[in-house]
Amino acid sequence: MTFFRKRLACPLFLLAGLLPLAGHADEVAVAVAANFTAPMQKIAQLFEQDTGHKAVLSFGATGKFYAQIANGAPFGILLAADDTTPEKIGKEGLGDASTRFTYAIGQLVLWSKQAGYVDAEGKVLEKGDWRHIAIANPKLAPYGQAAMETLDKLKLTDKVKGRVVQGENIGQTYQFAASGNAELGFVALSQVTEDGKLREGSAWVVPASMHAPIRQDAIVLKPAQNNPAAAALMQYLRGEKARAVIKSYGYSF
Repeated sequence: MTFFRKRLACPLFLLAGLLPLAGHADEVAVAVAANFTAPMQKIAQLFEQDTGHKAVLSFGATGKFYAQIANGAPFGILLAADDTTPEKIGKEGLGDASTRFTYAIGQLVLWSKQAGYVDAEGKVLEKGDWRHIAIANPKLAPYGQAAMETLDKLKLTDKVKGRVVQGENIGQTYQFAASGNAELGFVALSQVTEDGKLREGSAWVVPASMHAPIRQDAIVLKPAQNNPAAAALMQYLRGEKARAVIKSYGYSF
């Protein structure tokens, strides 16, 4: 009997050494810009595997998240689709301004579910026989603002205006185009590519010179200023694993 107790002592001791790690795991509620849905889902899985902490994700429009945060929503981190909202949150004392950083720079793309429909220079906007184009609400979604800046630069705003199907956020905008309710859509490159390849359809990657940079900033919000999981996630987003995922969806830094 003594022999078996001695044999078991070592593995039980090792197991006991791991228990405090699990016991100290925390979770943080993260408000995530809709364009960053796919990469953040992957990052959250890796984050939990590597740290034990859990990121509870909600996806939506940055403008709506700001309104919810201002009204006391208990989010711990905002991963915005712009840099102005986190800056505003920091100035208003709704978050810790010292934690703000750019986690990704987004890329706008004109996309159609139909293969061969969108040409490599976006001339389909002028010459195509399309009836509807999906664009995110420019007052709420930075990708929508970038789309309108692009149309202004191309002098096509008036021509397109009557055919716009407006999405509440970039997620809904993508759904309009993916469902065929709109033949074209200005969406985030991350929504239609993976590992540098277009998943389906056809697309024109809008040159960065056509609109203001889509800098996407993160900030720790007031409810999570002392949350270990929040601090760990902000650090993780700067790490090699997270950045490899982010880059694979067409973002830059």
